[in-house]
Amino acid sequence: MTTLIAIAGLGIICLIAEIFNLRKAIVPVSIIGLLAILGLNVTELNLVGNTYYNNMIVENNYSRIFSALFIVLTTFLVALSPEFHKNHKTKISDFVAIKLFLLAGAVAMVSFGNLAMFFLGIEILSISLYVLAASEPRNVSSNEAGMKYFLMGSFASGVILFGIALIYGATGSFDVDTIYNTVSAGNIPGWFFIGIVLLTIGLLFKIAAVPFHFWAPDVYEGSPALTTATMSTLAKVAAMAAFFKLMKGLNHEVPGTYVTIIIIVSALSMFVGNLMALKQSNVKRMLAFSGISHAGFMLMVFLSPPTTTGVLFYYAAAYGLAGIAAFAVVLSVCGNKGNEEIYNFNGLGKTHPLMAAVLTCSLLSMAGIPIFSGFFAKFFLFGEVLRAGQVAIVIIAVVNSIISVGYYFKLILAMYTKDSTEEKQTVPFAYSVVAVIAILLNIALGIYPDLVLKYL
Repeated sequence: MTTLIAIAGLGIICLIAEIFNLRKAIVPVSIIGLLAILGLNVTELNLVGNTYYNNMIVENNYSRIFSALFIVLTTFLVALSPEFHKNHKTKISDFVAIKLFLLAGAVAMVSFGNLAMFFLGIEILSISLYVLAASEPRNVSSNEAGMKYFLMGSFASGVILFGIALIYGATGSFDVDTIYNTVSAGNIPGWFFIGIVLLTIGLLFKIAAVPFHFWAPDVYEGSPALTTATMSTLAKVAAMAAFFKLMKGLNHEVPGTYVTIIIIVSALSMFVGNLMALKQSNVKRMLAFSGISHAGFMLMVFLSPPTTTGVLFYYAAAYGLAGIAAFAVVLSVCGNKGNEEIYNFNGLGKTHPLMAAVLTCSLLSMAGIPIFSGFFAKFFLFGEVLRAGQVAIVIIAVVNSIISVGYYFKLILAMYTKDSTEEKQTVPFAYSVVAVIAILLNIALGIYPDLVLKYL
């Protein structure tokens, strides 16, 4: 609860700083504040769980460690903001404050003990993203992305709300523990399971899983690149963590039909994401389809919920850090070019070896190549799913991991085998620092997985 209040307070401080013309202090103060909140959050790990406001907020290791990951990702995103928004310095307080409020929504999504708080967290996160997607009013693509995301996101939120209403009608409570006990006692009306299906549909949209993925490539491509980075990393990871906690909290066991649905959606997400990514020439669209395939991988945690909590966090951390590093390089290369086509990266290995190395490492991590944490994330995930007896989906996942190498290496080959046609330009310091730190954390997580796995 302290974490949530501190993050919201930090966002309000950003808005107040603009009133007193303290614009230059906004980003440094926000980063220092986020690091302080992170330190507070980490010190509370392994402490006894707490509940607040009649179980509206539940603090335990799950909420604390995911909140820590969200804070780390947001710190990187805030650090990238001044350079990205250098032509809109008067609006920097708005952009940073929205990211902080988005973080508050993400924390609420993993700290809920009541469906009302769960929905509130989703809406705070979603509304922040709608604003960020359409934050370039003179850019037609940004306007289109914002409108598409708003319309589709609102529809998905309505489906989630309808599902919550049906669950309330079946159990007489919004409290997750009460619902769990009612379900365990039996004699649940049929519309409870309809409510679960509606919640699943809405959350599959939020993580951009097939067949609810159609919005993602267009919105990712049209949105400002930093907003795309936010959607691809923080928003996706938060939605997946909330999805897992919700379904694990509401059901005493996973029905066989639900397992079948998850397997189908997971397999389709992997195949559609990877095969469509092979055809892309725009890096943001390619990473959008890559994110769809990773959503398919993460959905595999539902096949063995009691043993995959730690694996989900590890996978989310590996994917989030690799995504931040990749987007930091994309921003540095394409920031003033007006597009994110692959040819912009030609010869990057010669003109900017450090940034090329970081992007290579992040893509290799996403592909699941050792020594990066992306490899161990898939290794741990496949091991747990195999122990649950789901051999077929693991084979599908391995095949898709091999397919993904194709489009990741398309970008890597452009950096090292083609010649650049442009003069060497200086990489902004913030982009370099964020890219290097993010990929180093990714590698450290791969070398020392127990750093985080021991808490879950």
